[in-house]
Amino acid sequence: MSSVNYLPRIFQWASLVLAVAFAAAALIVAIVMLVNPHMPAGVHLGPAHVELAGQTGTVSLHASGNDSDFLASAFGGNVRLTVEKASGLVELLKRYGLPLVLLNMIFLCLLFELMRRLFRNVTRGQSFTRDTIGLVQGVAGLLILFSFILSFAEGLFSYHLFTYLVHHAVITVSGAAIHFPAPRYELFPQGHGFVFGSPLFFSGLLVLALSEVFRQGLALMNEHALTI
Repeated sequence: MSSVNYLPRIFQWASLVLAVAFAAAALIVAIVMLVNPHMPAGVHLGPAHVELAGQTGTVSLHASGNDSDFLASAFGGNVRLTVEKASGLVELLKRYGLPLVLLNMIFLCLLFELMRRLFRNVTRGQSFTRDTIGLVQGVAGLLILFSFILSFAEGLFSYHLFTYLVHHAVITVSGAAIHFPAPRYELFPQGHGFVFGSPLFFSGLLVLALSEVFRQGLALMNEHALTI
């Protein structure tokens, strides 16, 4: 058996592993949302080195009474962002960030489960069947559907995050404080207010087109079999 024949089976098992991994991650996120842990009073963390705007920066939490202040700096300390009493920021991240993470985990779990079934059919030599075409159409529908859902969720998260930062954060550039205007809410922020700029949307259209090719191929095979 050639190595090419092993590829569908490898992809099938890889998709299974990834589907299980993302399902477990979704379960963990859901448990965290239900438990709803709170940041301990006066917690101190960092500074931790991260990459900010392509430059090495630091982020840290400093105890401030019964709360903590968040500090991020970049460009050698020339750009600094400070959020006093950052427990409110943490609560916002839990309220809008965790559901976004959960949606991404569910999307990836469903996607790899469909891929697992698709490669299972290919392994069995059932590439041109109604079931396989339905799976390809399912992948296309999932990509298009989640391009809307994730775009909406990301827009909601970004709007509330930047609104909070506008009202509670102090941003300084070389020691001078700057102020940003309040963000404007957009239902679908990608692609100038709609999801047509989303890679998921275009990928879904491409897969949908491929499913039509498979469907036409199956129809031709059936016509050929009837002719014979």
